[in-house]
Amino acid sequence: MATLEIKNLKKKFKHTEVLKGINLEIKDGDFLVLLGPSGCGKSTLLNTIAGLENSDSGEIIIDKINVNLSEPSQRDIAFVFQSYALYPAMDVKENIIFGLKQRKISKDKIESSLNKIVELLKITELLQRKPAQLSGGQRQRVAMGRALVRDPKIFLFDEPLSNLDAKLRIEMRREIKKLHKNLKTTMVYVTHDQTEAMSLGTKIAIMNDGKIEQFDTPNNIYNNPSTVFVADFVGSPSMNFLRGAVKKNNNNFFFIPENSENNSLDISGLNMSLVDQNEILFGIRPEHVYLKKEHALRVTKDHNFIEIEVMPELHEYIGHEQIITFNFSGQEILGKFSSSIKIELDKKISLFIDLNSVSIFNKETKTRI
Repeated sequence: MATLEIKNLKKKFKHTEVLKGINLEIKDGDFLVLLGPSGCGKSTLLNTIAGLENSDSGEIIIDKINVNLSEPSQRDIAFVFQSYALYPAMDVKENIIFGLKQRKISKDKIESSLNKIVELLKITELLQRKPAQLSGGQRQRVAMGRALVRDPKIFLFDEPLSNLDAKLRIEMRREIKKLHKNLKTTMVYVTHDQTEAMSLGTKIAIMNDGKIEQFDTPNNIYNNPSTVFVADFVGSPSMNFLRGAVKKNNNNFFFIPENSENNSLDISGLNMSLVDQNEILFGIRPEHVYLKKEHALRVTKDHNFIEIEVMPELHEYIGHEQIITFNFSGQEILGKFSSSIKIELDKKISLFIDLNSVSIFNKETKTRI
């Protein structure tokens, strides 16, 4: 196990700046997930940590040792690739122990390590098969076994589940979670799948255009997003953003929706510093929108909710849940409800919003207030 510290890491490909001063500090045994859209720099960052890419500036420190000039083989890191990267001519056993044989590890130790790993991953019956005879999930287990058998300081995963179908992806996600719990090894995991990130990570770094937008726990990433990008990227459906301004009247603050002063909302109950005339984005997640006052009262403190009048316009059935699109003063609000609830379209109703769950962002800077 090991600590990992990244200081002001920068990387360019020709004239394109891919990493723009990355700073991260990962504790021993942490599971860090690098989450972001395609092209944000997360795989480049992972490759740089592994030594497969050289940085232009900055430091990579593993267990308080700067490894910038160290070869990949000297960093004591194991890499699990998206494409599995198994040797097709070798059987599963040879694929797993190949690295150990190259390092001249004794036969007894190789056999002991192999037995431990195949039992952990439940792939004992696959040892004599070739990669072509394996399913996608089995190949991924073998690729993980090849990494685990080395007992490295840090594990790196580059979108290891992206080639699997949805059901198998969920099963493998659970297996990786169990592995981390049992091994307590430092892991860095790249994905663009927010569900993977939220369920696996002890820490998440949200990346956007070569920068880290927020580095935090899954709970804070979800409930206290620091920017509009983070709030929008995490969550399904993503957070609602109502455009408008804050107006102060006596000692109370009101949210005035854009182009609709007649629908002002008293938001004095918000626990944050508001400024008169502030142009804001009023953020609320679909699951924090309620159809009945008693539903809101179950989750809010001190009756801290507001009531708004909306028009239901669109219904999306997704099994145990339904997504309803509402029109509020010309702006859309999505709500997520149980499928058992009946909601009539094109007939005005009231919604109740939990103010304790609201996020307010500066309209211009897109940062949290």
